[in-house]
Amino acid sequence: MATTKEMSVEDKLRALYDLQLIDSRIDEIRSVRGELPLEVEDLEDEVAGLTIRLEKLQLDLVQIEDNIKAKKSAIEEHQVAIKKYTDQQKEVRNNREYNALTKEVEYQELEIQLAEKQIKELKASIDFKKDTIAQSKEKLDQKSTHLKHKKSELNDIMAETQKEENFLIAKSEEYRKGIESRLLMAYDRIRKSVRNGLAVVSIERGASVGSFFTIPPQTQVEIASRKKIITDEHSGRILVDNVLAQEERDKMDQMFASI
Repeated sequence: MATTKEMSVEDKLRALYDLQLIDSRIDEIRSVRGELPLEVEDLEDEVAGLTIRLEKLQLDLVQIEDNIKAKKSAIEEHQVAIKKYTDQQKEVRNNREYNALTKEVEYQELEIQLAEKQIKELKASIDFKKDTIAQSKEKLDQKSTHLKHKKSELNDIMAETQKEENFLIAKSEEYRKGIESRLLMAYDRIRKSVRNGLAVVSIERGASVGSFFTIPPQTQVEIASRKKIITDEHSGRILVDNVLAQEERDKMDQMFASI
């Protein structure tokens, strides 16, 4: 390729159109992947969140079961205390001591009733927790399976396209180096401003590709002469004649086929 200073307007137009063809091919490859990488990332985040939630639920369940064991142990201690106070009642010498022991027995019985009520509530909480854990496991399994399939799909697409994309990215950088900065800046600006990323387009049936506006015959003659850079007054895109475009498409198609 000629250096920037030596390039004629035609050379510049060819270089710009070649760059457009390369970048459009990269766009097509990335379009095949679409939102899949983001979808995989979102699923990974969701699976991680569900995993953390499931672990917390399981820890909560263990804590509840430990609390039940502690309540049962406390009941046994209260029962031991009741037996002790009841035995002591048989040996008291006056009503005051007997009544004091009776109050202790009643207190221990109330503590047992409270502990039994708490155990009942904790057991109900366990049932609810187990249901929630089962639902969470089911949802986690579904999301994990979905993630596995999406990852496999993405990996297949990446395996098919990554080599070509890397090659084309390198080629795009190579072609960019041969284009003067002013034109390159205009090219990048136009690409960002249009939805399909087409900054350089050819003339087809009297109009620029992707446009319904007819280009005046005199302007078409000027474009075909390749003496100056001409842009579409409606879209701002850089215009090239159909013959030049077809020649460059044939050339780039050969390069794409060799990847």
